[in-house]
Amino acid sequence: MAATVRIHRPATGYALDEPGTFLGSGFFVAPNWVLTCAHVVGGGEGGEVAVVYEPAPGRGMSAVTGTVRAALPDGAGATAPGNWPAPDLALVQLDEPVDHECGYVSERPAAYFGEGKVLYAGWTVVDGRLRFLDGTLTVQGTIGGWSSDVQMRLGENDLPYGVSGGPVIDPLRGEVIGVLKSRSDHTRGGTSTGLEQLRTLPVPTEALTAEHDDLYHSVTQAHDRYHRDRQRHPEARRHTWVDVQSQLGARPGRTLSPDERVQLLGRLADLPPPASTHSLLDILDSLAEFQAPLPQAAPRGWRDGLGALYESARDDGALDLVLNYAVRVLCAERPFTTPGTTAAEQALWDWVWQAAQRLGYRRRSALAGQRADGLRQRRTSAPTGAQAGAQAGAGAGALQPSPQSAPQSSPRSAPQPSVLVELVQRGWERERCDWSVSVLPPGGEAIRLEEGDRTPVAELATHLAAPLAEAFRRCDEPGRPAVLQVALPHPLLELEAEDWQLGPREQPLGVERPVVLRCLDRDQIPEDDETELFDADPFDLEEERRARWRWLHAHRAKAEVLDCDEGLRKPVPSLEQLRGLSHGAVPVLCRFGEHRYESDAVALARIVRGGFGVALWRRRGGAPDAVCGEFHRGTLDEIADPPSAHRLPEAVHALRANLRAGRQEAFWADGIALLYDDPHQPLPGSGDLLEAP
Repeated sequence: MAATVRIHRPATGYALDEPGTFLGSGFFVAPNWVLTCAHVVGGGEGGEVAVVYEPAPGRGMSAVTGTVRAALPDGAGATAPGNWPAPDLALVQLDEPVDHECGYVSERPAAYFGEGKVLYAGWTVVDGRLRFLDGTLTVQGTIGGWSSDVQMRLGENDLPYGVSGGPVIDPLRGEVIGVLKSRSDHTRGGTSTGLEQLRTLPVPTEALTAEHDDLYHSVTQAHDRYHRDRQRHPEARRHTWVDVQSQLGARPGRTLSPDERVQLLGRLADLPPPASTHSLLDILDSLAEFQAPLPQAAPRGWRDGLGALYESARDDGALDLVLNYAVRVLCAERPFTTPGTTAAEQALWDWVWQAAQRLGYRRRSALAGQRADGLRQRRTSAPTGAQAGAQAGAGAGALQPSPQSAPQSSPRSAPQPSVLVELVQRGWERERCDWSVSVLPPGGEAIRLEEGDRTPVAELATHLAAPLAEAFRRCDEPGRPAVLQVALPHPLLELEAEDWQLGPREQPLGVERPVVLRCLDRDQIPEDDETELFDADPFDLEEERRARWRWLHAHRAKAEVLDCDEGLRKPVPSLEQLRGLSHGAVPVLCRFGEHRYESDAVALARIVRGGFGVALWRRRGGAPDAVCGEFHRGTLDEIADPPSAHRLPEAVHALRANLRAGRQEAFWADGIALLYDDPHQPLPGSGDLLEAP
């Protein structure tokens, strides 16, 4: 309650109790940081508000100005408060430091919350005066957005105007688990947003060099240090969260005491954050005892990883699991270091060793060995000297990533997961698609994150924005954005997926990361005017496809422009002629979309049926008379520059980035698209036997 604040318009001045300037509620989550709803502050990053708070009980109200530093979703505009899209969260940073309390924020997702009642707090207007309000609400389920756990439905109490943005508290654990979002127009109660949705704050595109580079880490680590430092303060005159929790007594099965928990989180917060969500998920996957499914939004910081462990920990193995995780964090690769990093690692190890005294000597010895091995491995893998693999002598327009536009992966780069979007046209609604978003681990089975149906093709980017952002966060590494694979039925291979934008201020996806296309229904492409292929054994056709792929990824490729000869349009070769091309050939379509010949409409489908997993084309954007000489040179001369086709997705990404940056040498690649369909990475469900229902 002491951390709960009022949000006012910035012209509050000395009129602290003026209802006319009152906008809603919020609460301190870290020193000089307030969390509230985006609709309370108007949803605009950079906006100004006044925060009215009480520095300490009995000291009266004070006001300080603040600036909106982030809003989720970004760019929601002047939407009505009741219709504001989820998650409807905003972070406000005070313009000057003040003394205040901070609420204790849970590290476990609200999806794990299973109690029947929650507490809430906030401010409202009663009889023309601003009043503090608190009460209880019952949990009545969830409301599905792109994730079914974005919002909790709450009932059995009134939620008057003004309490939006206030905290929702788990009364048994004494933790803030959500933010009040809306009230119901027809019944008592409303909804709240889980605090884990803060993990969806934008991820910096560049590698982190300091904690403040990432707003999420900056706020959550400051929160954990605050509660740790308050507990340590020798002259503290007010009860801390740990004091109150300790008086209540530990719940059955609690692995860490309140003090141990605060001290552990504080030590984790002293370390540089994870290099990426992907690297954190790798640590969780490496814990043999970790069995719980990953929540959405996925863990992003060290505290989130600890919260994910709670649902997997079982009885006497819980402490072992927590300590195992802490040692892996201690030995993890760092995106950056500070002068205090070494001391922070030692402090974390001191805590682990002290907590491990509850375990047997064998386990303590194993933890010590694990720490020594991890630190030795980190020293061994530390980069030395210039990055290997730089290529010299590439032409200005080459299909090669440039240092300014696309990352160079080092020889030590581990295989990286990719993101898969699958689109299926509906039989009687060809303008609508069913879709799914999955993560494809290297060599593993696809992990389905979200799916939808009957989405208009023109609105796919809007519906896919949130699940794609979550998938990218799970897969991206600093300087290595994950590849987006878009699997389409052959009639949709013309879809310009590389031009999708996930937000009003976002770059097209093809500029941000490699985007490649795959054919979802290769075995269902109907006949065209060519019939020779159907005499072939399907097994032989699949083996031919795999042989072409293996050759291209072991030797230099050769571009074959199929539909244009020195600027003169010509029909695409027949299937028999296509199959006669060498295994090192990459089909290139210069005149894609013109439809001058009868075979043009089936050109891409014919290439796919011919066993080609790699092909390039350019969408001419309604300019049939465009000069194509530069496009021919850019592909014919430079496509063979990479030693194999492995680099083609990154090379096309570099071209799109250079084109977006206005670099003239890349203008020839305007509208370029890449089919990159790996036969050794089957799409989910491919090869399944189907039968009529």
